[in-house]
Amino acid sequence: MSMAQALNRALRDAMTADDSVVVFGEDVGALGGVFRITDGLTAEFGENRCFDTPLAEAGIVGVAIGMAMNGMRPVVEMQFDAFAYPAFEQVVSHVAKMRNRTRGRVTLPMVIRVPYAGGIGGVEHHCDSSEAYYAHTPGLQLVAPATASDAYALMRESIASPDPIVFLEPKKLYWSKEEVDLSAGFSSEIGKAVIRRAGTDATLIAYGPSVPVALEAADVAAQEGRSLQVVDVRSIVPFDDETVCAAVASTGRAVVIAEAAGFASVASEIVARVTERCFHSLAAPIRRVTGFDIPFPPPKLEKFQLPGVDRILDAVDDLQWGEG
Repeated sequence: MSMAQALNRALRDAMTADDSVVVFGEDVGALGGVFRITDGLTAEFGENRCFDTPLAEAGIVGVAIGMAMNGMRPVVEMQFDAFAYPAFEQVVSHVAKMRNRTRGRVTLPMVIRVPYAGGIGGVEHHCDSSEAYYAHTPGLQLVAPATASDAYALMRESIASPDPIVFLEPKKLYWSKEEVDLSAGFSSEIGKAVIRRAGTDATLIAYGPSVPVALEAADVAAQEGRSLQVVDVRSIVPFDDETVCAAVASTGRAVVIAEAAGFASVASEIVARVTERCFHSLAAPIRRVTGFDIPFPPPKLEKFQLPGVDRILDAVDDLQWGEG
């Protein structure tokens, strides 16, 4: 099952299980979304539960707020990462603050789906990594799956959550496939990182679209005699300090990998959190491999912007081997 199919199945199963779940956004109805994530939902559940909206992201989120306040569980799509910016005022001023504003009397059980990041040869406004904006906003939860199995489980849990969740979907992983066992349903995954690969020499920390790249780098490093551990963060907010810090403490060295620009980023926060908690276990300063601090480049230059195996292994080589 591909990640796109897993997300479609998660939406379908959630809509079947709960009549209050509604899905809407730009072209998500009859077309099934530009990435076909909502394919077939309108035909199966009707236009009242999966429908198209005008091209007005602030209006989409605003309508979802009203629905969530009145007992519905809306799942809205922003279509592309940078298309979500017109809705950012709604997200920051209302979605993130409603529970606090009402002292817990009003919750907003809603999911904001954001297809995000690069790797598809898209142009400006189609390949942003906007996670830092949401991570810096108290009141939001933020998840980024890297596998089809996690895409299904995290989406089901996000829809069931009483709080608003921004769901980052790595566009370049939509067509990645794996065996997905849906017989066990879904369990609590938000707030939990996972070890994707065991290793003893250094720890690679990644999330979303950077996880497969980290695993590829670990494969190449193994051929050179170096054992790299790979941690998939999965949940950016809340962040799993326990799993990540234990992994770094076990190797003493770490590299954080993310597509977003490095300055004031989620990668920066991970470095800070791990350094504070694991300082006496570190044999070298933690390195970062991120996108450059520039607007997203044209498609022909995308390969230079995105973290790749060579840049990751260069960072690993810079971890003061033989010292500490």
